[in-house]
Formats: sequence, C-alpha cells, structure tokens
Amino acid sequence: MRTVAITVTASSLLLTACAAAVTSPAAAASAGAATAGTAVVRDVPIPDTAAGRQLRWFVAAVPDAPIPEEQFPEHFSAAMVAQIPPAEFNKTLVAMKDLRLAKILHAEPNMITSEVTTGGKTFWMELTVDSDGKISGLRLLTPVTPKPTPTSWKEIDGRVKKAAPRIGFMAAEITPGGDCRPVRSLAPRTARPLGSMFKLYVLRAAAKKIPDWDSKLTIKPELKSVGSGELQNRPDNSQVSVMEAAKLMIAISDNTAADLLIHKVGRKAVEATQSRNVPFLTTRELFALKGADYPAHAKRYLPLGKEQRRDYLDKVVAKVPLSAISAWAKPRELDTIEWFGSPADVCAAHAKLRGLKDRRVEEVMTQSDGGLGLDPKKWRSVWFKGGSEQGVADVGYSARTKDGRTFFVTAMASDTAAPLDEGNVTTELIAVSKGAFALMEKR
Repeated sequence: MRTVAITVTASSLLLTACAAAVTSPAAAASAGAATAGTAVVRDVPIPDTAAGRQLRWFVAAVPDAPIPEEQFPEHFSAAMVAQIPPAEFNKTLVAMKDLRLAKILHAEPNMITSEVTTGGKTFWMELTVDSDGKISGLRLLTPVTPKPTPTSWKEIDGRVKKAAPRIGFMAAEITPGGDCRPVRSLAPRTARPLGSMFKLYVLRAAAKKIPDWDSKLTIKPELKSVGSGELQNRPDNSQVSVMEAAKLMIAISDNTAADLLIHKVGRKAVEATQSRNVPFLTTRELFALKGADYPAHAKRYLPLGKEQRRDYLDKVVAKVPLSAISAWAKPRELDTIEWFGSPADVCAAHAKLRGLKDRRVEEVMTQSDGGLGLDPKKWRSVWFKGGSEQGVADVGYSARTKDGRTFFVTAMASDTAAPLDEGNVTTELIAVSKGAFALMEKR
C-alpha cells in the first residue's frame, strides 16, 4: 500500500532490508551452497504471469549468485540497473544465497508478494515488473501479524483511539441518494493528511472529463514523478492509455499515473471535485517542495496566496529536476504541504464516485480489497484506496452487500513527531475496518 512516501528505488530497499536480514554473509553463503536453484521453487506453485516468471527466475538464481552481469538487462529494467549497478546488487545477493521461497501471498499480473526466508528470518518479498515484463521493483518487508477483528463498537472505539497519536475514523452507510449517514465516528470533520487517498479526486475528474479511456497519455519527462509506481521507469515520451494509468494509480498508487491524469484534465478540474486543496498539487510538486533543497522551497511557498502559489508551482517548482529530490526519513510538513481531507470528505469522495455509475470506475476501484477480507457470501464488491507517507497511514473502503446496501469505513492515522510503525498501524486499521463492516451489515 505504498503511496506518496519517497522510497528512492525498490532495489535500494532490497539492499537495506537484506543487509539487516543476513546475520553472517559467510554463514548465509555456506547454507546456500548446498541449495540447488531448482529446489528453491520446486514445491511452491508460482502463477504463470510476468511477475511470476521473474520470481521463479530470481529465487532460482540467487543461490548461484553472483548473477552474471549479462543477465541483468534480460531480467531487470534499465532504470533499476542504472540505479543499482550489477556489481553492487550482487554483493547483497551473495549475502542471501540461502534465500528460499516458502509460499505465494498475493499475485497480480505485474506484482507478486511471496514469503521467503533468508539468514534465519522470514520476510515478505514484493516483486513488480514493468510493461516489458522486467523487474522494476524488489523489496523485503518484515511480516506483520494480523490483528484480531473487533466484535463490538465499544472495542472498535477503544482500539481506534490507541492506533496512533492522531486519528480520525468514520463508519457510515452511503444511501442510494449518495449521502453519507454516519454510524460511528471519531473527529469525522477534522481534516487530516490524505496521502494517496487524494487520487480518488483525480479519478473522479478523469471520469467526468475524459470520455475515451482508450486514448493515450504521453509520459513526458517533465511529468514523471518519484516514489511508488512503475510508469516513471518507462521510456520518455512513450504512451499509456487512460485506463491503464487509472488502474495503476489506484492498484499500485502510481504517482506518475496520477500526475499524467492531472495534466490531462487540468488542475482546476481536480480542484472542482473538492474544496480543501487549492492549488491541487501533483505528486512531483509535493516531492519537490518537501524533498528538494528543503526547507527553502517550502518556506517560500507557504506564505503565498492561492494565485501566488500557482505561479510558484508553474515558474519555480516545475523546473526542479527529479535528481534534486531526496528522500526524508521523518514526518515533514504534514499539516502544511500535503493533500487534506476529513473522514467525512473521504466518504463523500467514495459516494460521488459510486454515484457516477461508471463501469470504468468500478473496474479501477475493485482491483484490490486492501486486505479487508470480507465474507464473499455477504458482500458483493469492495472498493479500496489507502494512503501513506512518513508519519501517515490511512485506509479507506466502501463495500456493497449482496442485498444492495453500501457501507463505508475510513481510518486516518498520523504523527507529526515520528514515523509510524506502518505495518502494525495499518494492520490494526484494517482489523477495525473489517469489524465495522461486519457490525454494519448486521444492522
């Protein structure tokens, strides 16, 4: 559920995670020496998808590391190879030669998450591929134990309040007329950082303003962003359909896809879908304001009025190269430079998207249930979009029952002082959301 938090590159995350995972390179190499590559994947069924094929190759190749340099262009995207040279990448692979695949956790055509072991520890490994079927992202994550689902509103109230230093929550029914009728809430009208949940507004603007979703968007270098996604790794001036961009924007929170769509419909068209965020930032603009020559741009931008801010974005921020943007490790400007909305605003965004009755929107929003896991015997479909940044972890769902009722839940957590333990916070928010849906369905 990666969103607007800058991650530099997925490959660098792999290097960082593996360095911590392997207790002793010598011991790992010794353990791996007795492991044949074919045996690593023999007992685990892997989907025959682009991502699945690369996963099969990778887990079979690691025990024989270092991988020959001539194999890298065949299996890794050019952007990934450019960021982490083969010699440097191989240093990590040699230290994790005991890598073994335990099981597949989640699979999509271009992304696959598996459980692996290395250095005596268990990790979740997320692998993504680009449009050419080459590995564009690879990272290890520490597994998070699922939290028990609460069974009463009292329990939900208590757990929500303890989830993070700052928290907003809303469980509601979306009426046939498009109203959000609250069932349970905590600070439902207090604006909070949205993270990538802002992409709900971009999707609505695209649905209203772009009639042909088979039409093409050009991935111009000045429109490329950083952080989550894979469109930034495609060749300059290549093209992507509106539908593919919309699906990537929601499914893997592709930041470049969001910026392409904002550019296509126009900033003011997105602003017309809401009122809190004016001017409405692109992801590249947010990264530049918070990650390039910080805090210089932020200090110049914040005192300006709305129209002056537009000028600053167009005349100054637009000229900031991606290479000037650096990652930040602590919460930064969460109450000043972000996209903002209250739990009630997020509910309204879901309600208005549903009110369009647009099959394209339905296809985009039902790609993932965000780990909710509602009972398919009771629930017809689930929409999900989350958001995160350093210090932010948000989830937002709407779901329709078999008898046609529609319910909504969002939980928005943040901390301006320190990064959240995102894995544990998010799994807790998912658990309370699932409990809220179950309680509303019984009403």
